[in-house]
Amino acid sequence: MRFGMPVVNQRPGSFVHGLQRRAATPVQGGWIAREEAIMGTSIQVELWSDDRIAGEQAVDAVMAEMHRIDRAMSPHKPDSELSRINREAGAVAVPISEEMAGLIARAIDFSKLSGGAFDITFASVGCLYDYRLGVQPTREALEHARCAVGYQYLLLDREARTLRFARAGMRIDLGGFAKGLAVDNGAAILRRRGIRNAIVTAGGDSHVLGDRRGRPWTIGIRDPRRAGEVVAVLPLEDVAMSTSGDYERYFERDGVRHHHIIDPATGRSPDSVRSVTLLGPDGLTTEGLSKSVFVLGLERGLQLVESVPGADAVVVDAAGALHFSSGLLAGAMESRP
Repeated sequence: MRFGMPVVNQRPGSFVHGLQRRAATPVQGGWIAREEAIMGTSIQVELWSDDRIAGEQAVDAVMAEMHRIDRAMSPHKPDSELSRINREAGAVAVPISEEMAGLIARAIDFSKLSGGAFDITFASVGCLYDYRLGVQPTREALEHARCAVGYQYLLLDREARTLRFARAGMRIDLGGFAKGLAVDNGAAILRRRGIRNAIVTAGGDSHVLGDRRGRPWTIGIRDPRRAGEVVAVLPLEDVAMSTSGDYERYFERDGVRHHHIIDPATGRSPDSVRSVTLLGPDGLTTEGLSKSVFVLGLERGLQLVESVPGADAVVVDAAGALHFSSGLLAGAMESRP
């Protein structure tokens, strides 16, 4: 995993993403790129293949995997495994797939690591918000729903492969965590097919394989308050990245921004940072940490990042100032002449 010195205060014209600087594809191979709407977000795959047919088949396989994960883990599909869990686990121990059991176990691990800042049971409160219509729960409804929030009330039996909720009204939402899994699985599919240079992106989550044939992949960190502009550009190789921001789904009322990232302790949106970008070895790690840092805030969040080997972060605080973890700062110093 390698990443270079962050470049800050870039204008949009200097933002270089592989999908935006795509050369014409030779008949016998070259760069292949595709974008589809899956999992409620934009799924993008770009890769280099010496054999165009094999490259197209590799992209097909990644997109098929994205559809499979969506069918299993979407909270909006009534026949998904996640929807079945939310319907039934409050009454009985629900049999679940090995994949789901492993994902929930990882989620619980991140909950423990973050002191509860990351918690997939936030959905017990999160389901009361409608960001498109600008709907928020009453104080009474919020307090009632908060009683169902708490990862410690997830009764996961790995041996029996079942899950039960210990509190009435409890729900889980895998959200970005499932997208982290999706980009990891997509990257693994490409590796198995011999692809060495690629990027798989699902919304704010990306997994990078190799470099861009002699130069790094460059991914911009969006300015949380100025659409179309970026605050930094990260040159990346062999790394996963996740960005969580308060600008993705939100509404404002009485000067307060209500967004989709929920503090499990309060049931409300944290307001001490505007965005968090995490770099790490895999998408599940970067997703779990990005949400945790957003909830914990700058100081405690960066302390958490520093405790995880291979992880680094860029945080935009509530005033719009940029902050970097020590690994990125060290890389910046090494990059200076």
